[in-house]
Amino acid sequence: MDKKPRIVIIGAGMAGLTAANKLYTSTSFKDFFDLFVVEGGTRIGGRINTSEFGGDRIEMGATWIHGIGGSPVHKIAQEIHALESDKPWECMDGFSNDPKTIAEGGFELNASIVDPMSNLFNNLMDFAQGKLTGDSGGGGDVCYYNFAAKAASKSCTINGGFGNQSVGAFLRQGLDSYWDSSKDREELKGYGKWSRKLLEEAIFAMHENTQRTYTSAGDLLTLDLEAESEYRMFPGEEITISKGYLSIIEYLASVLPPGVIQLGRKVTRIEWQPEGHQSVEMANGYNSRPVKIHFCDGSVMLADHVIVTVSLGVLKAGTCQDSGMFNPPLPSFKTEAISRLGYGVVNKLFLQLSPTGNRKANDVNKFPSLQMVFHPSDSDFRHKKIPWWMRRTASLSPIYNDSSVLLSWFAGKEALELETLSDEEIINGVSTTVSTLLSKPHKEVKSNSHEFCNGNVKSVESSSESEVRFVKVLKSKWGSDPLFLGSYSHVAVGSSGADLDTMAEPLPKVGSCESTGVHPLQILFAGEATHRTHYSTTHGAYFSGLREANRLLQHYHSVGV
Repeated sequence: MDKKPRIVIIGAGMAGLTAANKLYTSTSFKDFFDLFVVEGGTRIGGRINTSEFGGDRIEMGATWIHGIGGSPVHKIAQEIHALESDKPWECMDGFSNDPKTIAEGGFELNASIVDPMSNLFNNLMDFAQGKLTGDSGGGGDVCYYNFAAKAASKSCTINGGFGNQSVGAFLRQGLDSYWDSSKDREELKGYGKWSRKLLEEAIFAMHENTQRTYTSAGDLLTLDLEAESEYRMFPGEEITISKGYLSIIEYLASVLPPGVIQLGRKVTRIEWQPEGHQSVEMANGYNSRPVKIHFCDGSVMLADHVIVTVSLGVLKAGTCQDSGMFNPPLPSFKTEAISRLGYGVVNKLFLQLSPTGNRKANDVNKFPSLQMVFHPSDSDFRHKKIPWWMRRTASLSPIYNDSSVLLSWFAGKEALELETLSDEEIINGVSTTVSTLLSKPHKEVKSNSHEFCNGNVKSVESSSESEVRFVKVLKSKWGSDPLFLGSYSHVAVGSSGADLDTMAEPLPKVGSCESTGVHPLQILFAGEATHRTHYSTTHGAYFSGLREANRLLQHYHSVGV
């Protein structure tokens, strides 16, 4: 060949840097390509962003290695000793095994109330994900498999599939089946305005809200039921990376020579040459490179191949009717898949505690791991001062045992609302919520028994004053960040796993170019939203980066280079 093929990777996140790492470290091709990674932001990592808050290491984005058995992320973390650190870090001791579940009004719930709903929900999700069979029902006196099977039978179409049924509808059908089988139970006493059914539904909703953060679906009624069984987890425990998720990114980038990664290079338009597109451009006597990349500063870069690793949210915005991210526009089979797939917003809120009042310094480390059970936003029984954006948040917990930093997760419209709030509004809203949860209920409560001012919570649960004060907050803003426009993908109702496969298809395909003279593989796609079974994960992004790098390596091997 008379010139080196130029490969430009758009995005320096997990997918982009994995592809770059693979291309550069492939021995036989190391000096064959001109390779560039262009990143619109000022840092590498994409939706991986390790930071610090309150003296602790935290993750603003990706947090977990989802199963250690067979995970490439876990393998890299082991090889670079990223799982070992003397510094405290987020979720270093995993999930809390002993959370305190408290219902609005200050009612602490015991296991006899919480566990049946937790078991029901978990078994329903296991059934939806294909992990629960007829011989693996739940424990106790109730076979939760039967409730899942009944819910599934209500969701099935005439052809035996689930059609356009949602996970949310399936879950509620399972809850209804549970209630139908457990009528005439004794009513609860001592829980104020909470009836048994209201409390069970609220506990179930708490688990639904956790599931929303797992999937990025703002409403589980939009999450496709049939596709849920295609999603795959690695076996083994879920862990965090003690030296930070960014250590994986830095490892992948470390092999690339200076100048390959270019920061602050935001792409505004990608011109390409599909079948039927006539190009008369010539450069130095040779056919010009088929792809022209335009940047926000007015500069351009020509390429033979572009690996697009931007988020599904950016692709959605870039392929809408008024946008010109691709010229000519992507073919309809690609844009329709982009449009159908789901992409949501999940944000994390970190709050730092500080000892105040009569609390001793070491008492600050005794904030419980809370599971929060709320009345619905439209309930007449709700505490009017708890803000609506807190009511669909399931937990508020120290990021590890004895940490003074608390973490809460938000999804959907609540996550977007969080991005708009000032630190003061957040502190006041969370403080009000904590006040109603941690103050024990009283038969007669004076109007001034709960004092609240400037982020301070005063509880009347004991004769001595006890205060909790939030002094600082930090939140992610994935929804409003123009480089991401959200967090991660899911299969929405009306979409399917086939759309994820479509997302991964390159343009133009090799076979379609043989008789037309069109340059093959001009635009390739990678990222978590292009993997059928591991979407929404860092390892899914990793696998997709490898896939596209290997696609190019195999292409040039096949043409005899």
